[in-house]
Amino acid sequence: MSPKPDPGALGASHLLLWIFLVLNLGVGVMLVLAVPATFVFEAQFFEFFSKKPPRIDSSWLVPTLRVWMVSALAMVAAVHIVFRRLLEMVATVRTGDPFVPENAARLQTIAWCSLVIEVLRLLFGLFASTVNAAGSNIEFNYSLTGWLAVALTFVLARVFEHGTRMRDDLGTMI
Repeated sequence: MSPKPDPGALGASHLLLWIFLVLNLGVGVMLVLAVPATFVFEAQFFEFFSKKPPRIDSSWLVPTLRVWMVSALAMVAAVHIVFRRLLEMVATVRTGDPFVPENAARLQTIAWCSLVIEVLRLLFGLFASTVNAAGSNIEFNYSLTGWLAVALTFVLARVFEHGTRMRDDLGTMI
């Protein structure tokens, strides 16, 4: 007899994932609005992000911010996919059968999206350095923890895939 999933924890997870999904979409909408705003209010963006004497040509400042915002949309998309796949996985746990091949594929997708997110974070570090060299003071910290999570998720996707295959094989033997 397998233990039943805790409906309270599942409900909380489901609600939390939906809240994060909506907040992420809100960030996406704000970014879509912010890109044209950098053209309309270019002088104000430049003034806000250039507080000290620049080390490089400050004409790089606003174009770098624009590219950064557009790149951030790719991160919003990757995060959206992660939240959707997690919601789909939570739904299978709620029905009592999480060990299905679709969840292995969902974990694989989450792993690829996590990899994209980490690559984008490296790119964002480059953008922060460029903007800071143009006179801004943006703090950007980076950790290898995300890369560990990427590797772990790829491994878990394979474990899940093998586990579901073994369960299916066992089911045909009985």
